[in-house]
Amino acid sequence: MAHLHEIFIFLAAALAAVPIAKLLGLGSVLGYLVAGLIIGPAGLGLITDVESILAFSEFGVVLLLFIIGLELEPRRLWRMRQLVFVTGGLQVFVTMGVFAIVALAFKFSLASSIVIGLGLALSSTAFVLSTLTEGEQLSTKHGHTTFGILLFQDLAVIPALAALPLLGADAHAVSQSAMIIATMKVVGVFAILILAGRFLIRPVFRLVALSKSYELFTTASLFIVIGTGLLMESVSLSMSLGAFAAGVLLANSEYRHEMEAKIEPFRGLLMGLFFMAVGMSTHVSILLQDPLLVLGIVFGFIAIKFGVLYMIGRFSAIGKDNATCVALNLAVGGEFAFVLYGLAAQYNIIDAQVKETLILAVTLSMIVSPLLLMAKDYIFTWSADESDNREFDKIDEDDNQVIIAGFGRFGQIIGRLLNTQKISYTALEASAQQVDFVRRFGTTLYYGDASNLELLRAAKADRAKILVVAVDDHAASLRTVEAAQKYFPHLTIYARARNRQQCFDLLDAGVTNIYRETFLSSLEVGEHVLLNMGMTPEKVRLASDNFRRYDEETILRQHANMIHKDEKMLQEDAKKYLHVLENLMSLDETIIAKN
Repeated sequence: MAHLHEIFIFLAAALAAVPIAKLLGLGSVLGYLVAGLIIGPAGLGLITDVESILAFSEFGVVLLLFIIGLELEPRRLWRMRQLVFVTGGLQVFVTMGVFAIVALAFKFSLASSIVIGLGLALSSTAFVLSTLTEGEQLSTKHGHTTFGILLFQDLAVIPALAALPLLGADAHAVSQSAMIIATMKVVGVFAILILAGRFLIRPVFRLVALSKSYELFTTASLFIVIGTGLLMESVSLSMSLGAFAAGVLLANSEYRHEMEAKIEPFRGLLMGLFFMAVGMSTHVSILLQDPLLVLGIVFGFIAIKFGVLYMIGRFSAIGKDNATCVALNLAVGGEFAFVLYGLAAQYNIIDAQVKETLILAVTLSMIVSPLLLMAKDYIFTWSADESDNREFDKIDEDDNQVIIAGFGRFGQIIGRLLNTQKISYTALEASAQQVDFVRRFGTTLYYGDASNLELLRAAKADRAKILVVAVDDHAASLRTVEAAQKYFPHLTIYARARNRQQCFDLLDAGVTNIYRETFLSSLEVGEHVLLNMGMTPEKVRLASDNFRRYDEETILRQHANMIHKDEKMLQEDAKKYLHVLENLMSLDETIIAKN
């Protein structure tokens, strides 16, 4: 019954702190942290066994990574390889190097400096992904980049933990054969996981589905997550990595959405418990003994990490705003530092006092994390017009078969054409100024963000046939596409792209009906120029048709072969494109001359 008493305390603390934090605009994560701080040893002392609770609640992180893995098809993950291994690798190694140099300057040994640098280079997967998911930012460009870096960090923990014995005082005791055996175990586990995902797990879920037992499907889902996690842990790998790998392998499964629905409630409860456990583990006594040192470490490493991440973001050409968002997302420490520094102390790489101080600094940075993310939102919204803050319009008209998301110059032309044929449509626009302007001319237009699920439901997307995505903001356009595909898969989507890169992004998202904004109008002007230069109408039409067909085929080929992911390959392909196109036109001229 003692455990029920503790559960009651956790639930009461969450119910008291989280709603208040949400009402104050601080987010649920900070609410859980404060609740943990209050009921933990440093607060009222209602809960004292923090280590056991923290170890158990980390299963929430495992479930979170499994759900994220379910959202990533292997093909999509392969497309992320450059983001994960190049951008993520740069972040880990550059940040670790900078912190290691700082540690060396404070007279730490080389081994200690490397471990300290790596621990501070890692960020909190649980905190960042929970906040991005809660704010519906995971599908944005900065969310995509943040996730790629976090994925590499999780991968980097594996060799880091394996290398710790080599850096310790007993490094000579680790034989080369032992390292080879450990590597073979890792490879074998991944092979077993891939084979099980392909030939065993799906048939099991098929049998469970045939049994029509609600509880059994939940049991099977948890069994898969725990089983893969334990399999990874048996070879000293992260349970989180095992759950993520299992999720990716099942991303194409027809049971994906059902598994996600069954796991989500457990994930939410355990993630809340994890954040409370982090709050409880804060060693306030160390902070009181030397506050200047601890706070100096916290804000010093956050500032350094922010600077490095921002520079890497700019180097990766994701834009100034996105680079700032990524830096704010990842500037704090992460939960893997607890494990890393704990083992480093066991191997005598760092002493116990240094370990406790570093863990406290990382914990405090995680507590600061929600405030940083709030600052990010404030920075990018403080200059917005007050009229943009008004509530979205309510849609209460008859069912329309067409929804137009984005009613700028592109969407308006489509709307006018539909009007000429007496075809009604529902138009949504996220700019309040544009809504007010268009309404003055008598057009019915609703203010709202089309990527908002509730707005799409209000627009009767479940009964519509066609969705035209003509949103100006490309990130918002992708969010709208993903929301429509996930919740209204019956909709035929027609999407606007400003350029070839946006065209590639929409193809990545699974859209096939893509129309570049200025392509057809530019082609039409080109036809008039050729006519004015004395070419015959037949020759102009043939040249235009061939150009259009070959250009569209080239985009699909570049996308299928991943050429658009590598700028150098894209440049080389563009040169070949011009050469092939010239030969194609020359062949057409020969055919026309013969006829």
